[in-house]
Amino acid sequence: MTMRSKFKFKGLILLGLLATILISVSQQQTTILNATEGTSATSKPQFETIETLKKPESLPLGQPSFEPTSEEIDTEGLATEMHLVISLKKRRVYVYQDNKLQQSYPIAVGKAGWETPQGSYQVMDMQPEPVWEHPWTGEIFLPGPKNPLGSRWIGFWTDGVNSIGFHGTPNEKLVGRAVSHGCIRMRNQDIVALYAQVSIGTPVTVVP
Repeated sequence: MTMRSKFKFKGLILLGLLATILISVSQQQTTILNATEGTSATSKPQFETIETLKKPESLPLGQPSFEPTSEEIDTEGLATEMHLVISLKKRRVYVYQDNKLQQSYPIAVGKAGWETPQGSYQVMDMQPEPVWEHPWTGEIFLPGPKNPLGSRWIGFWTDGVNSIGFHGTPNEKLVGRAVSHGCIRMRNQDIVALYAQVSIGTPVTVVP
């Protein structure tokens, strides 16, 4: 083998090694990019969701947040039976019976980008002492003082996967603000009281 051939052979080896290194680096970068895109694409579920492990049980009722003296929401067109009206602006839920205001409770509503949807719905799911699974980490919260859903869940909207409803909260100081992912948060004594007044099929109207 001539000297020139030896140099060509060594040059080819170096080019082969360089190509292998470049391909390896490229594959690593692609893997990191795909992992990052996958995380960002799935790390923000739309709404709070629940599942339950326990049967209903009775608890003492909470007291209404105020004794109503007048109807604060236009009731024209409402059903004559029990009806809930959520006012996003006033951040209260109003309980009507035969178009007469019975009680009202302060609530927290959906924050910017996660607004509670306006419209006409009905109660479709009721769970006492709900069990909550964190949608991002998969952590399970059993019934108790640290459960983000408090002691009751009253669902009135779903797309088949995500759900929106009334529920309690361990952080009652946030009630009255726009802080949730679409759900209606209430003080625990208030959600217990509301739970006792509604049933599956109770109309729920969300107004601005």
